Amino acid sequence: MHKTAADTAAFLDLFLPKAATLPHHVEIVLAPPFPSIPAAWQALRNTRVRLGAQTMHWELEGAFTGEVSAPMLREFGVSHVIVGHSERRAYCNETDEAVHRKVRTALEQGITPIVAVGETLEQRNAGIIDEHVIWQTRLALRGLANVDLARVILAYEPIWAIGTGRSCAPDEAQRVMRAIRGCLDGLSEAPILYGGSMNAQNVADYLREPDINGGLVGGASLDPDGFASLIATATA
Repeated sequence: MHKTAADTAAFLDLFLPKAATLPHHVEIVLAPPFPSIPAAWQALRNTRVRLGAQTMHWELEGAFTGEVSAPMLREFGVSHVIVGHSERRAYCNETDEAVHRKVRTALEQGITPIVAVGETLEQRNAGIIDEHVIWQTRLALRGLANVDLARVILAYEPIWAIGTGRSCAPDEAQRVMRAIRGCLDGLSEAPILYGGSMNAQNVADYLREPDINGGLVGGASLDPDGFASLIATATA
């Protein structure tokens, strides 16, 4: 919950010239708050940066006051949506069933879901990391054909590392992300992102791991110079 529409436009004025110089094989998606999406849509047209949303409802319309649907997002060029972010699960009571419905709707509506899974510190200390994230992944993606699984982006968020300045060691993140990739046959080619205090200083260490294909970047994305530096380091 950062940046008004004016703030978003100012951010993009600084960020887009830097993004234009980055290699095009790296995919960049920005997911501003809902009120900032129209301003971002205007700025991102005819650029290589894609537009995402931070969540959406699984129904296309109806009596769901305060919610936003896939067709509303598509009208403003949204191509990606984050589903099941740990903050949505914790503060908005987003359940595994809701995540599953949102994934299905996103795919049906031509939007790429970025599906977040991850464990709390208590679950890590209890030694149930793999069981928990595999359970979340299978519930979110249950019943999907392999062709649809290949259209999904997964994000591993060790919840205890988000916004705390702590980060999961790259080799441990790799171990968990390999378990996620292996829990369903169709995930062999799906991109998996790491989310948990990724920044320009540690991004290279994560992306050297074979199953870490990118980042779900939070606080480090708020400064246009810092975010551009992170992406440049990632491409290198």
